[in-house]
Amino acid sequence: MRNVFAFLILIAFPAASMAQTVAATAQEQQIPAAPSPANLPESGATIAQKRTAELDRLFLELRKAHDETKAKRIAGEIYSLWNQSGSATVDLMMQWANAAIREKKYPVALDFLNEIVVLKPDYAEGWNRRATLHFLTNDYGRAMVDINKTLQLEPRHFAALAGMGSILKETRRKEMALRAYERALAIYPMMREAQKEVGKIADELAGTRT
Repeated sequence: MRNVFAFLILIAFPAASMAQTVAATAQEQQIPAAPSPANLPESGATIAQKRTAELDRLFLELRKAHDETKAKRIAGEIYSLWNQSGSATVDLMMQWANAAIREKKYPVALDFLNEIVVLKPDYAEGWNRRATLHFLTNDYGRAMVDINKTLQLEPRHFAALAGMGSILKETRRKEMALRAYERALAIYPMMREAQKEVGKIADELAGTRT
């Protein structure tokens, strides 16, 4: 379970575990300040468009990063953007859900997360956080449903892919787990835990074929 728990941390609170220098972490989600109108491009691009462009830039840097520390910092910046729901109400409810998870008050956390995905169904991190909660309660079926929804909204969600790999490994679907981890590494090549899991599963599969 140790490796599974390691990926749980990546899924639930990755900004804290992967980029301690980032002020807004997944555990302590700050309500993001509204960007200054003066900083908006003269073309009138929306905040959403600016966010997408920034994510694209960061993902390109993440794929190119060969230093683990630098990669963690970039991953943390990505997660900080993912955490921004665009709703102060949803951001506050996420803080409450995170606190309930830390205190192992899982039914309370589930109530908040159920409300979040209703209020903001296009908020990928709401689905990912609920997937984490289902994982904690060993409800792998519901966790996978929410992971798939997360990936529909954000196909590059490396933490969701790592979580998928963890569940598939736990349920003894090793070849599928290997593919999930490899998908995560295609996005975030320096994700050390995913690298370790790929090596372990590949060795296990090779052993069964000899």
